[in-house]
Amino acid sequence: MIEDIMADAEERMKKTIDLLRRELATVRAGRANPAMLDKILVDYYGTPTPINQMATIAVPEPRLLTIQPWDKGVIKEINRAILKSDLGLNPADDGQVIRLAIPQLNEERRKELVRTSRKKADDSRVALRNIRRDAMEALKRGEKENLLTEDDLKKTQDRVQKLTDKNIKEIDEIAARKETEILEV
Repeated sequence: MIEDIMADAEERMKKTIDLLRRELATVRAGRANPAMLDKILVDYYGTPTPINQMATIAVPEPRLLTIQPWDKGVIKEINRAILKSDLGLNPADDGQVIRLAIPQLNEERRKELVRTSRKKADDSRVALRNIRRDAMEALKRGEKENLLTEDDLKKTQDRVQKLTDKNIKEIDEIAARKETEILEV
C-alpha cells in the first residue's frame, strides 16, 4: 500500500513538472522556438489541428521560424490562426512557406512574460502540494483501517514531504532558467 501511494504521488508530480516544461516552452523568449506554436490550433477541414501536425517547422536563424505546410491550401488558415494567437507575430508567406520573424522583446513585454512564467510555476507548486495532500490523506486512511502502523505512517509522510520538496526545488530551477532566458538581451 505504501509503495502504491508513493509511486502514484511520484508519477503525478513528474507529470506536473513535464506539463510546466511544456507550458514554459510556449512562452516566447525573444528567440525562435518551434514549441511557441504548440498551442496554436488551425481549422483544418473543420478539425482543430496543431500546426506541427500539418507542417514542417524549422529554425533557420535565431530570430526566424519557417513553417512549410504539407498541404499548400492550408497556408491562409495557418496565417489566420497565428494572427489570432496571443504571440503577437505577423506571418509572411510566399505561397509555399510561412516566415515568422521574432521581434526583439521590449522591457515591458519581458516583465509581462516573467510574470506569466512565475504564475505557471506557482500553479505547478500548488498542484504538487495538492498531490502531497492527497498522498497524506491516503496514508491516514490506511492507518485508520489498520493497514499501517503509526511508525510507518510517520516515515512515509516524511518520504512524501521529501519528494514534494525535491520536486518544488526542480520547479524553482526550471522557472529560474526560463526567467533568465526571457531577461537575456
